[in-house]
Amino acid sequence: VQLQAFGGGLVQAGGSLRLSCAVSERTFENYIVGWFRQPPGREREFVAAIKWKSGSTYYADSVKGRFTISRDGASDTAFLQMRGLKPEDTAVYYCAARSPGYSGDYYRDSTYNYWGQGTLVTVSS
Repeated sequence: VQLQAFGGGLVQAGGSLRLSCAVSERTFENYIVGWFRQPPGREREFVAAIKWKSGSTYYADSVKGRFTISRDGASDTAFLQMRGLKPEDTAVYYCAARSPGYSGDYYRDSTYNYWGQGTLVTVSS
């Protein structure tokens, strides 16, 4: 499985961005896809996750109500719509996937076995 994240950039505080994560695997329906981010000088942290088949979503408290994770099965792409961006949202954002058979808390990056390259989001004040 290969993941490719894109859509990052520079945006002013209060603005919006949509990140995309293209997935190479055609039989993806039992996977979980997550977005994580790593702010400058800090550890990687959970942002959001979605169960591909059911569409159930999960969010970190810090982004709840501002970010929306979704997926499009036809294009095998996951999205992270980010609104109301704050300077503290500045980070490298990564998409990740967890294949069937992996278990554990969805908010732990160690439970994901596929990772895309990061895309940088910079929010200016």
